[in-house]
Amino acid sequence: MSRTAFALSALILLAAGGNAHAFAPNGEKDVARMISLSGSCSGCDLSGKKLLNARINGANFQSAKMVGADMRGAKIIGSNFASADLSRADLRGAYMMGANFQSAELSGAQMEGLEATGSNFVNASLRRVDLRSAELRGVNFSSADLDDSDLRHGELHGVVLVNASAMRVDFRNAEMNGSNLSGGNFSNADFRNADLTGAVLNGGDFRGADFRNTDLSGVSLHGADLSRAKGLTQDQIDEACVGSSTRLPSGITARGCKNSHRRIVVNAAEAGRIKAEARAEAMAAAAEARANAAAMVRAAPRPPAPPKPPRN
Repeated sequence: MSRTAFALSALILLAAGGNAHAFAPNGEKDVARMISLSGSCSGCDLSGKKLLNARINGANFQSAKMVGADMRGAKIIGSNFASADLSRADLRGAYMMGANFQSAELSGAQMEGLEATGSNFVNASLRRVDLRSAELRGVNFSSADLDDSDLRHGELHGVVLVNASAMRVDFRNAEMNGSNLSGGNFSNADFRNADLTGAVLNGGDFRGADFRNTDLSGVSLHGADLSRAKGLTQDQIDEACVGSSTRLPSGITARGCKNSHRRIVVNAAEAGRIKAEARAEAMAAAAEARANAAAMVRAAPRPPAPPKPPRN
C-alpha cells in the first residue's frame, strides 16, 4: 500500500455501522461518503479527489497536494494545511475555525460563501481567488498575495491584511469594519460602496483605488498614499483620521481625526474574542480527533487464536 493510501485510510471513519465505504486514493476511485478526517496525511497527494462535506478535525495536511480537490461544504476545525497546494480547489460553502493555511498555494481556488473564523493565511498565495460573499472574522492574511481576487459582498470583520498584496482586488459592497490594511499594496483595488468603518490603512498604497461611496468613518490613514485614488471626497476624508504624512488627491485637505479611537478599540476587543473562540474550538477538535483514533484502535479485531495441536 502506498504512503498516501495508508495515511488516508487511517484517517477515515466509516458511517452507518460499516455500510459506507472509503476508497484509498490510488488513482482509481475517489474517496466516498467520508464523515471525519483526523491524524496526519503530511505530504500526501489528494489532487482532484472528492472530499464533499468532509469533517476535518485536528488533521495535519502540511505540504499535501490537493490541486483541484472538491471540498465543497467541508468543515475544517483546528487543522494544518501549511505549505499545502490547493490551487484550483473548490471550497465553496466550506467552514473553517482555527485552520492554518500559512504559505499555502490557493491560486484560482473557488471559495465563494466561505465562512472562516480565526484562521491563518499568512504568506499564502490567493491570486485570482473567488471569495464573493465570504464571511471572514479575525482571519489573518498578513503578507499574503490576493492580487486580482474577488471579495465582493464579503463580510471581513477584524481581518488582518498587513503588508498584503491586493492589487486590483474587487472589494465592492464588502463590510471591512475594524480590519487592518496597514502597509499593503491595494493599488487599483475597487472599494466602491464598501464599509471600512474603524479600519486601519496606515502606510498602505491606494494609488488608483476607487473609493466612490466608501464609508471611511473613523478610518486611520496615516502615511497612506491616496494621491491618485478615485472618487474620494472631502466629506469622506473629514470622517477619517488623516495626518501630515497622508498623501491625498489634489484639492482635498487633511483636517485631523474624528471619532476613530473609540471604533478601533471596540473592534480590537471583538478580534480578541474571535481568536479566543477559535482556539477553544480547535482544542476541542483535537481532543475529539484523539478520542476517535483511540476508538478505532480499540475496535480493531483481534487475530484468531492458533489452532490446538492434534491429540495423539
